[in-house]
Amino acid sequence: MLSDFRIKLGKRIKQIRESKNLSREDVAFACNFSGSYMGMIERAEYDFKISKLYNIAKALDVDITELFNF
Repeated sequence: MLSDFRIKLGKRIKQIRESKNLSREDVAFACNFSGSYMGMIERAEYDFKISKLYNIAKALDVDITELFNF
């Protein structure tokens, strides 16, 4: 299911972010997002474009494929 995928992806993004001791706002700022938008992504409340995912991976300094390692 798409919603299950988004939940896993959001949890993985949060896990990587926290492992790098970055706040949600740090990543959001690097992506030119709001902190609340970043929270919606992590909580799987928003369906977003792949370009947004690329920006998140770049802000977390990981290869985009690492986001799918769940």
